Amino acid sequence: MVTVITLKNKSIPVYLSAGQQHYLEPLSAKLGELSMQLDFYKKWKRIRFVELVRDVAILSYSDGTKLYLEVS
Repeated sequence: MVTVITLKNKSIPVYLSAGQQHYLEPLSAKLGELSMQLDFYKKWKRIRFVELVRDVAILSYSDGTKLYLEVS
């Protein structure tokens, strides 16, 4: 399942496994907290997609690197 999340005027697709919809709200809250940090905001511009596996969000950047973020 694919959902789109928007933060600071940039929409990013979020890939969810079956039954993972309840982790989408904590992900939005965590990203809202991190958006206040200038360093994360600069990195947010380079993110291509987010994959949500259980309580871990895998943020994939355009250069192929990944950032693992715990959302619980």
